[in-house]
Amino acid sequence: MDLIKGWIYILGDDINTDDIVPSYTLTMRDPNEIAKHTLRFIDPKFISKVNVETIILAGENFGTGSSREEAVNVFKILGIKAIIAKSFARIYFRNLINNGIPPITMPWEARNFSTNDKVEISLHKGELLNKSKNVKLLFQKLPDFIIAILKDGGILNQLKNKIKKGDLL
Repeated sequence: MDLIKGWIYILGDDINTDDIVPSYTLTMRDPNEIAKHTLRFIDPKFISKVNVETIILAGENFGTGSSREEAVNVFKILGIKAIIAKSFARIYFRNLINNGIPPITMPWEARNFSTNDKVEISLHKGELLNKSKNVKLLFQKLPDFIIAILKDGGILNQLKNKIKKGDLL
């Protein structure tokens, strides 16, 4: 979990949970069907542009709005490796962790990134290397206990693992 490699997909400021998962999808029962509508009103071709090597780079206030889990689950289903933002809504930030997607808070400048730049992120060092532009940026490291949750694939997986090992009894 320490070294995350992927390709940048850039989003703007104030992306809320209704932008991520349009409300009309909330009556759908199949999470994979819901994921097909991710960010539809921001970029109608988003689904065809991302893959399991995608790292989202967003602006301010990412994930504002309701605390619906679907707005994180769709990124997990799509295989998004991490989400970097200038700032996150507090609950959304925690929901990302709980679902095993690394949230990285980092001030960044547009001159340092373009869509499809190749990047490497070290969670333990608090470093992001944009290999396409040969730029290294620092961010505040996530605490070890959060990295452990991410390594286990989310809080539920971590709890299941602890129960199996007898660590919770």
